[in-house]
Amino acid sequence: MNKYRDYDNYLKEYPDADGCFGKYGGNYLEDPELIKAFNEYAEAYNTIAQSAQFINELRRIRRDFQGRPTPVYHCQNLSNLLGRTQIYLKREDLNHTGAHKLNHCMGEGLLAKYMGKKKLIAETGAGQHGVALATAAAYFGMECDIYMGEVDIAKQAPNVTRMKMLGANVVPVSFGLKTLKEAVDAAFMAYSKEYKDAIYCIGTAAGPHPFPLMVRDFQFCVGAEARDQFVEMTGHLPDQVIACVGGGSNSIGMFTPFLADPVELVGVEPLGRGEKIGDNAATITYGKEGVMHGFNSIMLADENGDPAPVYSNASGLDYPSVGPEHAMLHDMGRISYVTVGDEEAIEALFLLSRNEGIIPAIESSHALAHAIRIARSGITGSVLVNLSGRGDKDLDFVAEHYGYGPDFLEKRGVKSGR
Repeated sequence: MNKYRDYDNYLKEYPDADGCFGKYGGNYLEDPELIKAFNEYAEAYNTIAQSAQFINELRRIRRDFQGRPTPVYHCQNLSNLLGRTQIYLKREDLNHTGAHKLNHCMGEGLLAKYMGKKKLIAETGAGQHGVALATAAAYFGMECDIYMGEVDIAKQAPNVTRMKMLGANVVPVSFGLKTLKEAVDAAFMAYSKEYKDAIYCIGTAAGPHPFPLMVRDFQFCVGAEARDQFVEMTGHLPDQVIACVGGGSNSIGMFTPFLADPVELVGVEPLGRGEKIGDNAATITYGKEGVMHGFNSIMLADENGDPAPVYSNASGLDYPSVGPEHAMLHDMGRISYVTVGDEEAIEALFLLSRNEGIIPAIESSHALAHAIRIARSGITGSVLVNLSGRGDKDLDFVAEHYGYGPDFLEKRGVKSGR
């Protein structure tokens, strides 16, 4: 199969009418009422997404409320420190609320408005999706319930405060590992009782059809902007485009506009503490095909075939499955997937902070860490990293566990450039 497929044909082919990306995706919900509700979403989205009124309103929101387009930035200091590779960032940290998540949350909120829904329900891990959805709910005048694991509530206190100040009801999830998977479980259970008046807004490019399609479409602006901006800045395409991958929303939005280009696409998964089950959340690297949360994809599984426990210091990446489009593009060989561990990600966070004055989210730092690897290898060229979020939410956690930079970098034998 040709690695660089025709872009227009790709979007027309995937997903198919059943919401499948090859053998992945679809709708595997068992509750007939929920199946009916998700089919209603699909019908509404497929109708409204072609409406000039919907498209123009979403464009206005992005321009006037979100502050799009976000810029592409050349990390000249960091590039000079590391070698000959030029590192560029797509600055989604400058999108309103501090991450890419608002791109699909405003789209989902607008869809809910057109469908006559009264409430938005969602899960969150790092809290950025929760903040974004709480923002959308305030904007559209809707109620909002956000389910969040107790472990993540403790790690992401600033975002919990933001959600509450925006008017959202933050519901602690206290069962299982008390992280993102359990938050999704709890949100689904709650939604099954309120689906007639609410819409469940999935926080990533996963879940039953039509959410992988919707989130890809709403996040498409990230890569489309970045491609045009990079060419305008440099006169050519980047050699590599890099993004972190948990469920896969920021990365699928970044990668899709580059699929037909002769550009290497690299998704970076969280290795966490290591390769053992329960020590990482590197789904594509260590997982196998399986159904979870109503969709078929690649999943980290235990010996019984059930979703395995996962871990990452990045709360937004610790999910045991991945969006079905990522699974298909991996099988096609179009996207390469690599891993970065906790400490390498934190090293990248400190290097960007101290050399460019930009504090990235831990999630985004995983992608940046791989760009730093490339730069240290001595390769000449350019890499474009999706800086999917800013690190405000992580400051207390990083300071408590890793300090403020100098001691941590010295221990790892890394020159900070200052």
